[in-house]
Amino acid sequence: MDRFRARCDKLRKSLAKAGADGLLVTNFVNVTYLTGFTGDDSFLLVTPKHAILLSDPRYTTQIEEECGGIDVEIRSVKMNMLELVARAVERAGPKQLAVEADSITLGLADRIANKLPKVGLVPLPNLVERQRMVKDKEEVAEIRRAIDQAQRAFAVLRASIRPEQTEKEVADNLEHQMRLFGAKGASFPSIIAVGPRAALPHARPTAKRIGESEFVLVDWGADSLYKSDLTRVLVTGKIPPKLERVYGVVLKAQLAGIEAIRPGVSCQDVDSAARKVIEDAGFGRQFGHGLGHGIGLDIHEGPRLGQGQKHILESGMVVTVEPGIYLPGWGGVRIEDDVLVTKGGHEVLTNVPKQWSDACLV
Repeated sequence: MDRFRARCDKLRKSLAKAGADGLLVTNFVNVTYLTGFTGDDSFLLVTPKHAILLSDPRYTTQIEEECGGIDVEIRSVKMNMLELVARAVERAGPKQLAVEADSITLGLADRIANKLPKVGLVPLPNLVERQRMVKDKEEVAEIRRAIDQAQRAFAVLRASIRPEQTEKEVADNLEHQMRLFGAKGASFPSIIAVGPRAALPHARPTAKRIGESEFVLVDWGADSLYKSDLTRVLVTGKIPPKLERVYGVVLKAQLAGIEAIRPGVSCQDVDSAARKVIEDAGFGRQFGHGLGHGIGLDIHEGPRLGQGQKHILESGMVVTVEPGIYLPGWGGVRIEDDVLVTKGGHEVLTNVPKQWSDACLV
């Protein structure tokens, strides 16, 4: 519980700077981050002296198992969440109550305001999310575990993939393997995109068979509470010369982006380091998304690596680096790794081989 208390204490300092003396946390992922409780339908009230988990009888035992020692208020079956929130706020006594502007619904905010007319509501966006950007040692260890589960599952896929398998069959098998290696499941629906379908950055697995093209893009990650996120391209047939060229450009761009990662560098500068390689090769228009994103309790969280993203990298952040080139009608290449920002620069947490020779199965 010490690390959760430390997180709440840090949050209290941010609240004080914002002129609030309380925060109602309504984003369930943020509740998990601040308490360790992994259920849903529960809020957290943080004040200068208290952190009170607001939940219902379904979670009483789970709360005791996951975060014993925390202050908890459980609503009765005759009480709704609004009534529980109002009671807790009245007891805790904040005068300026911050609410998570990106999580709370307008309807709930209005009902709280009507229920607590003497309490001012202060909408504060991304307060906890900004704190979550920098991971502590335990969080980095959780991400490493999710990476290990994903990588071991991919090794099985790589050794067992067959031409007659469909994209969906490969995706289902990959997710099954991640569970066998200890994951809760996949971080997101796995992307298995054969040939021309690899030009879709978020392709959904279909009945298209692996053997219908010479290559397949695999984008996957394991959910072990914290998430991992990787992408590789596998050559499953005769090597297309164009693929080798495009792959080389993407890999060079990815390595340039990774090399730029260190504390004090802006997210847009990291993006530019990789993007320049792709632009110089004549594929600038075919790289239409940001270079990467933070990972943690969510698969997509801050910081974002992209143009116009001026946020400065700090030690403890974990980001993906995933440049891509997408050519409609032909296919696409994306290579993605998870990278930890360290005091001295960076550490690539993922280690699935990615040289051109590693991509070729035949």
